[in-house]
Amino acid sequence: MLTSLLLYLVLGAFAGVLAGLLGIGGGLVIVPLLTFSFTWQGVPHEHILHMALGTSLATIIFTSISSMRAHNAHGAVDWRVFWRITPGILLGTFIGTWVAAQLSTNFLKGFFGIFLYFVSYRMLTGKKTQATRELPGNAGIFGVGNGIGIISSLVGIGGGTLSVPFLTWCNVAIHKAIGTAAAIGLPIALAGSFGYFLNGLGVEGRPDWTIGYIYIPALLGIVCMSVVTAPIGAKLAHSLPVGTLKKIFAVLLFIVGTRMLWSLF
Repeated sequence: MLTSLLLYLVLGAFAGVLAGLLGIGGGLVIVPLLTFSFTWQGVPHEHILHMALGTSLATIIFTSISSMRAHNAHGAVDWRVFWRITPGILLGTFIGTWVAAQLSTNFLKGFFGIFLYFVSYRMLTGKKTQATRELPGNAGIFGVGNGIGIISSLVGIGGGTLSVPFLTWCNVAIHKAIGTAAAIGLPIALAGSFGYFLNGLGVEGRPDWTIGYIYIPALLGIVCMSVVTAPIGAKLAHSLPVGTLKKIFAVLLFIVGTRMLWSLF
């Protein structure tokens, strides 16, 4: 247990620095690291991705609260948008965890690998979403929330990769879009964690110290260290060439995505 906890402390430190330095969602780092770690630890293959996704979303509960408070202190959270989109987010995320529980680890690996390609492409090209319209009505924003929630729960992220482009496309100012996306990460993480907890109960073959599909040693180690190291990454962002680092990280995401897809064969 001690060896495992030390491993997750290191993973949490690494994830926190990258999140602070590059402004990326923690799940993009945590899910692949947990996937490789669980494989190395001999976790049964059929549970690896489900546990990585559930544990990642549980860690995002803590990081999203911290991020939301920081953005709100600068008046960068549009609470009107948050409350309108949250019902769809909650339902979509919970549905997504149920769907994920029915899917195989190999399918989830493939889905996550393709998603990494998408994120890598956006980071490499620096592609920006052009503002073209206003926010949709209640039915439309509920549907968008469903979609963001479902995809976020299938890849174990807080949703910023999807919600920031959507909000800027709807003419929400970029600082408001980022702050509001940080707030949206909390209902995604809460619903996703509860869903993976519930859908993992009673499943045979899970390791000790697992509740549902959430692995407690990984959760504790990652949260403890990422909270400490994320501010360090944020400070480094002011002294290092972040644009260049993002491109390097995009290549790394492409390699990780390729490795996950290759492992299917």
